[in-house]
Amino acid sequence: MATALQTVDEPTTKPAPPKTHSETMVVRFAGDSGDGMQLTGGQFTLSTALAGDDFSTFPDFPAEIRAPQGTTFGVSAFQINFGANGIETAGDEPDVLVAMNPAALKTNVVDLRPGGLVIIDSGEFTARNLAKAGYTANPLEDNSLAKWQVMAFDISRQTLEAVKPFGLGNKEALRCKNMWTLGLALWMFDRERDPLIEWLKSKFSKNPVLAQANAAALNAGHAYGETAELDGPLKQFAVDASPSAPGFYRTVTGGESLALGLVAGAQLANLPMFFGSYPITPASPILHALARLKEFGVTTFQAEDEIAAIASAIGASYAGSLGVTSSSGPGIALKGEALGLAIITELPLVIVNSQRGGPSTGLPTKTEQSDLYQAVYGRNGDAPLVVIASRSPSDCFEVAIEACRLATQFMTPVMVLTDGYIANAAEPWRVPDMASFAPFPVKFHTEVPAEGRINPYSRDPDTLARVWIKPGTPGLTHRIGGIEKGVKTGNINYEADNHQAMTDIRRDKIANIARHIPLQDVDQGPSSGKLAMVGWGSTYGPIRKGVQRARAKGLDVAHIHIRHIWPLPSNLGELLRGYDKVIVPEMNTGQLKTVLRDQYLVDCQPLNKVSGHPFKISEIEAAIDAALAGNDR
Repeated sequence: MATALQTVDEPTTKPAPPKTHSETMVVRFAGDSGDGMQLTGGQFTLSTALAGDDFSTFPDFPAEIRAPQGTTFGVSAFQINFGANGIETAGDEPDVLVAMNPAALKTNVVDLRPGGLVIIDSGEFTARNLAKAGYTANPLEDNSLAKWQVMAFDISRQTLEAVKPFGLGNKEALRCKNMWTLGLALWMFDRERDPLIEWLKSKFSKNPVLAQANAAALNAGHAYGETAELDGPLKQFAVDASPSAPGFYRTVTGGESLALGLVAGAQLANLPMFFGSYPITPASPILHALARLKEFGVTTFQAEDEIAAIASAIGASYAGSLGVTSSSGPGIALKGEALGLAIITELPLVIVNSQRGGPSTGLPTKTEQSDLYQAVYGRNGDAPLVVIASRSPSDCFEVAIEACRLATQFMTPVMVLTDGYIANAAEPWRVPDMASFAPFPVKFHTEVPAEGRINPYSRDPDTLARVWIKPGTPGLTHRIGGIEKGVKTGNINYEADNHQAMTDIRRDKIANIARHIPLQDVDQGPSSGKLAMVGWGSTYGPIRKGVQRARAKGLDVAHIHIRHIWPLPSNLGELLRGYDKVIVPEMNTGQLKTVLRDQYLVDCQPLNKVSGHPFKISEIEAAIDAALAGNDR
């Protein structure tokens, strides 16, 4: 394919050609971590939501607080896939890449589909910036971009011209580049500017000059698209809107959805909520969101460390609130001993683990699913707890409610697994009618025994949940703690038979929860057949679309996605044994695969990825094709 490289400096007036129609589009904004790419992507997402499109986003940013400007490890990117209904992932390959500097081009252009459009700020392609990015020659001049359509123009200079009337310094003026770029993107996809201009006025309400300068840059980028010479690849696209069911919609990230779900769960349990947390990527947005919801009986506490965070939440549960804490893998490791305390005291506690790449500090801003072993097994002693996993940002709402239900009904800690992709990604969410959720109000124990002292480990015979007694309840003085207690008295007890009995009870209580959770369903395909793709967590979107495409080709494949990780649904083993082959795609080295093999003796095969990025749909399709190739001969 010949290079479609067009360097444009001054727009010329010419009638616009007709729009190019597309059902879906994948757009990626990439630049230096100081270029405001996450802000640009977020506001483009807002405009996409207002246009009525279905969408899914993928923010991808560096771990360094501020990497050296212009370097490849300081590149920040934001990808959005939008269009008609059924958008499940942020897209495999961008159709359009906006690269604000050489480093952004170098690290992202390899993902652009052949023939895709790359928009480049040529003003940043100086000898110094090219060297920082590791280029030995200017890619705008050496034909290395031949397989893509390229539009290169000096966005930096265009921005400086647009904001000149506002008297900003050069550095401050160039910070408006992202708004100029956003304006061009709004023109390309026929998006409204007014909501974003209103947002700018609100954001910079204390500095109206900055608001006006950014709005001018936004309008200038939009006008450039309207008036530029359009014989080249820069053109407008018409993207199908999503036919959505009636209702009230909003955009949510996983962090926001979890916060709302936790509040809803506490309300359904008729309890105040205490959230004790310590800042850590990518879990911090939950604390930020809950801190704004105090009117719903939420108390937020930023502790001095991870141990204090979970200890305060356990104390809140002991006092009669719903204790909640959150972290990612390294913080969950620090919380491990206190998790054992919550298990032996049998107090309700919700723990959110927003997984990231590990081990240790690992990849703080990248996604992974490598904490499943930690969640299911990672404590000293036989210390079982409930583990459930959300599959998408909007699904976090229902998963959080389910966590609150299980924690309070069974007097147990419940760990919710999300990951960096879910926590930071955004999608449309149809706000549910809360009347559709059955309340599960907590009943504290208030009955004073006729003789003797209360045994705080007396239990419901069906659920095996112990009684929950608020401290200070008249006649119900009691003691719980980390030392083993007597089955019949609740007093400290070191006897061998007693420890065996209490260990068995704690195990059976969690195992019996399988009777109180839904049976495992099949997301797509038959309940038996040649192949099942079994996933959990954020692999849902790629697996769903990959299986959907494979089934459209007539392949015998099903998709099973597991929400309840521990205990597993009671029918799962029988379901898995109905398939000739079972493949488990996960962003680790095979953790759920090992659990399923152990529990059901099913020969599950792994499909693993630990690159810090989600699966592509094409990777799932390839695995399905390879697995079924022998069967179809």
